[in-house]
Amino acid sequence: MARDTQSIVKMSRREGYALHPKAHKALVKRATPPGQQAGGRGMRNKASQYSLQLREKQKVKRLYGLLERQFSNLMKEASRQQGQSGEVLLQLLERRADNVVYRAGFAPSRRAARQLMTHGHFMLNGTRVDIPSIRLKAGDELVLRPHSQQNEYFKKLDDISPAPSATPSWLKVNRKKFTVSLSGVPSRDDAEPDINEQLIVEYYSR
Repeated sequence: MARDTQSIVKMSRREGYALHPKAHKALVKRATPPGQQAGGRGMRNKASQYSLQLREKQKVKRLYGLLERQFSNLMKEASRQQGQSGEVLLQLLERRADNVVYRAGFAPSRRAARQLMTHGHFMLNGTRVDIPSIRLKAGDELVLRPHSQQNEYFKKLDDISPAPSATPSWLKVNRKKFTVSLSGVPSRDDAEPDINEQLIVEYYSR
């Protein structure tokens, strides 16, 4: 299965945005893009509109762990659906199985959630799944497989991935039973607040 193996910290520095929890400290220590001297003139100070659109697209693509073709196809699908394309795109991204596992607090990052899904630790509506990109809908339920509950990772889940301070309103989570179900669909407010989805729409509208 194709995936982006680049350093998440380097990608975070390139986008000027923490794409992973461990990237926060790295950005504080060194906020300049890779290969650029600290204190030097950065392109962000004189970015063109195209550059802003490209960087926003790259940021969101990397934040959710998609490759270029996957992201482009998802944008095409979002543009065909009713509603504002940018908001629909974020809704589709939020409904990915790996993102749902991350939002439920079963993984400390989306990359970790993707790995859990790839290893087939969860069942979707009673059927084992190992596809991180599978899209969930209202009424669907992800349940940790009984065999996986003996895994050391899940035995130490509260230490590895503490429960989030707030669970998204469209999810119902039971950490004791390792279940998460969709009670509805995510809204724009459920996605990251500092995403400018209109720039992404403009990028693909060129």
